[in-house]
Amino acid sequence: MNDASEFPAMLREDVRLLSEANGLSMEEAFFQRVSDTITGSGEVDALEYFHHRGSTSSGIRIDGWAGDPRKTKQLTLFVIDHADDQNAPTLTGTELNNLFKRPLRFLKSALDENWRDALEETSPGYELAHMIDLYWASVGKLRLLLITDRKLSNRVDGREMTQFRELPVSYSVWDIARLERIEGSAMGREDIIVDLEEHGGAVPVLAAHMPDSPYQSYLAALPGSALASIYDRWQARLLEQNVRVFLQARGNVNKGIKKTIEEDPSMFFAYNNGITATAEAVEIEERDGVSVMTHLTNLQIVNGGQTSASIHAALQNKTDLSKTFVQMKLSIVDAERAEKIVPDISRYANSQNKIAAADFFSNHPFHVRMEEISRRIYAPAKDGAFTQSRWFYERARGQFADRRSRLTIAQRKKFDLEHPRAQLFSKTDLAKAEMTWRMRPEIVCLGAQKNFAHFAHAIGKQWDKNDKVFSDEWFKDAIGKLIVFRKTERIVSDAAGSWYTGGLRAQTVCYTISKLVHDVSDAKQSLDLRKLWNDQVPSEPLISVLDNYAEAMHMHLLSPPAGSSNPSEWAKKKICADAAMTMEFDFLDPIADVLIDTGEQRLRNREGIKDQKLVDGLKAQADAATFGASNWIVLRDWVRSTKMRITPSESGILDAATRVNLKPLSEAQSIKAMAVLERAQEDGFETEAAERIV
Repeated sequence: MNDASEFPAMLREDVRLLSEANGLSMEEAFFQRVSDTITGSGEVDALEYFHHRGSTSSGIRIDGWAGDPRKTKQLTLFVIDHADDQNAPTLTGTELNNLFKRPLRFLKSALDENWRDALEETSPGYELAHMIDLYWASVGKLRLLLITDRKLSNRVDGREMTQFRELPVSYSVWDIARLERIEGSAMGREDIIVDLEEHGGAVPVLAAHMPDSPYQSYLAALPGSALASIYDRWQARLLEQNVRVFLQARGNVNKGIKKTIEEDPSMFFAYNNGITATAEAVEIEERDGVSVMTHLTNLQIVNGGQTSASIHAALQNKTDLSKTFVQMKLSIVDAERAEKIVPDISRYANSQNKIAAADFFSNHPFHVRMEEISRRIYAPAKDGAFTQSRWFYERARGQFADRRSRLTIAQRKKFDLEHPRAQLFSKTDLAKAEMTWRMRPEIVCLGAQKNFAHFAHAIGKQWDKNDKVFSDEWFKDAIGKLIVFRKTERIVSDAAGSWYTGGLRAQTVCYTISKLVHDVSDAKQSLDLRKLWNDQVPSEPLISVLDNYAEAMHMHLLSPPAGSSNPSEWAKKKICADAAMTMEFDFLDPIADVLIDTGEQRLRNREGIKDQKLVDGLKAQADAATFGASNWIVLRDWVRSTKMRITPSESGILDAATRVNLKPLSEAQSIKAMAVLERAQEDGFETEAAERIV
């Protein structure tokens, strides 16, 4: 941010809007606003809100937990300190100590059966206490998070680890300064700095690049104990760019790897393919004539996540790793090029898997197209309003704030009218709405990051099959889905004191919409998303029907089978979603006016594809002309000199492109010419003009 005071003011405004729009307390709205930032940073896998506050004298308070202790062996609890005051004093060390005591008091009480059973069964505190008791045997360490909109005092430089029932307890603070730093960073995360001396010592390396190479690469035999120690420290953050591992819920232990570690560790290097990794920087020293690696910045394991998780599991099981070594291929990619190159390395390293690794990244063409459409299309004005506005798609963290901060005061007022904060949506927002509409509520309930991984996989496959599907029409339909999603959030919150018992709000929302979409589809119909786009609000009959479905789905989630898991875990299971979809209701009659038959929806989709083809053709024609005849001549000569494979038709189009200043290419020719240019770039062709266009 250009102005240090802007972020806190913007955050307060976001929280206020969320609170008003969704009927949330300011505290829960604050959590909703910052939870994606925290999970997106990679520090925790998922945050779930379970607010419980004991009596004043008990000093008990908890706001939720993160992750699954059964997989990570770590129990993470968090507490919120929300001041909602720009003049709030800094957070002192004494206050910090008192705040961290509250979740520990809850934890101690949660392990007391009498205390647990005295809680109201439908309360979030009851559910969380019983989950903690259920998984306590799996817990090997504790982590406490404090999330606050205040600034931590400069006098507080950390908090030493303590113990709870002989388990180590670590502490982490997410204050306003840290939130601003993460949201303002290009990658939306803090640096991973690996000091190998802290993980067993420097590692000998062999350079695998030429002196004049544009990038560095190294080969190493990494001690198994070092890899396990590094993984223990950063875990999921090392796998942020490894798609296959992300989709397998991370941390699965391979039985073959486990057997080799335990029975034949000296042969591990020979039997295992090792890991492929990237880092933004590496420090190499010469010691006794040997090159050794001492530090790594932003290490990422892009292939070999299962190997890493299995070795880490061996460490936790106290298996001897002294004879286990892992081959590592390390590529050094600077921060500016990381977002473009690392996905490619991941994709090629995982070539045996059909998942497109680049789907995770903000520069994937799908996200670029959604951004372009969102900046171009105005939404219809709502009834009673005269000003049209846009839905702003934030494909990279902080785009909205960054663009706004560059404007003058007058320009900012105009920008705010055209781009209301209530119409800002992110990749994870889009993923939640889309996966809900695809009737996969159990996946949405896994948390924002895992849901986004599944969304990316589905969209990537569809994009590869036919990217024209993602047209202006698709974008408008997506906004219609978001409108329904956000209205349903408000419906559930407003039902507090009626049928909504508190807790399970997010789960109730996605199950509600998925069930509605399922029942409408069973009737061979679809919700009229075009009408939702045109009206920008759901109709009153639709709101009433959503309320009926929400009540039914909330009761379904509160009633897991006897001997089954608690409601939050029940919501994550496919069997829960299947059971919901088979329930029979008679709720649809009031919304006949907002339904269309599936044939009409397919026709609209085909029209959207046709329109996208026209848009793509015009864009390619403009890009071909912008590239210019002189650059096309350079490309043609480069193709011939390198003997790059092109068809006779493409060769003829390249020749025609060298005269583009005299005779423009047709749309079809332009699309083919730009495709040749893109392939040439992948093969090493470089010009500044090409970088600007492709």
